[in-house]
Amino acid sequence: MSASLADMLSATDGLLFLELFLQAHIVVQIVIIILIIASLRCWVIIFEKLVYFHRARKEADSFEAMFWSAHSLDELYADICRSKPPIATAALFIAAMREWNRSTSSEGGIKALNGTQMRVEKVMDVTIGREMDRLEQRLIFLATVGSTAPFLGLFATVWEIMGSFQAIAVSKTTSLAIVAPGLAEALFATAIGLIAALPAVVFYNKFLGEVARVNQRLEAFADEFSAIVSRQIDTTNLG
Repeated sequence: MSASLADMLSATDGLLFLELFLQAHIVVQIVIIILIIASLRCWVIIFEKLVYFHRARKEADSFEAMFWSAHSLDELYADICRSKPPIATAALFIAAMREWNRSTSSEGGIKALNGTQMRVEKVMDVTIGREMDRLEQRLIFLATVGSTAPFLGLFATVWEIMGSFQAIAVSKTTSLAIVAPGLAEALFATAIGLIAALPAVVFYNKFLGEVARVNQRLEAFADEFSAIVSRQIDTTNLG
């Protein structure tokens, strides 16, 4: 089983990615399939998160403009409740107003207002935590793929190189025709691992920044709404 260098290069020129995959060892094929599935899953998550964060920013801008221009928070609350399910800042406002209405209508009187601000703040904290969980959902998958895909590719590469060395031992020759196909398949596995890992790492870091910005925005709105509640309580007590 000997071939000239020219014949080997000619054959290699005709190799496609599918041919590299089909000629690889079964273990390498399994690893490549896992990496391709993980990469496709990452891109699904990436597109979903891009759409979700875009919607969150757009709705937050729209809501805050409505909030600061509204004549009545009760009317704004009713309008938002009639619209599609709110997210981010609007969801925080809905939760806070719901608790405020419960506290002021169920018990009544000045005494009932003493713990209202604390309850409203607690509800807002819980809502912020829930929104953060929603924003961070499935990001751990991106982090996992970003950290493990290169090592899976490297594992497949090492496995294929070991096969190449075994082929050299069996043929008792160091001809490039014996080594090159295995090396090509090995490097193909490494490339698939990097292709899966790089977008996962880049977008994971990007989405972490987006989550931090949304969290900061929610915390700022919660403080502002808490101040409004405090002023309302003081006005009621003075009255």
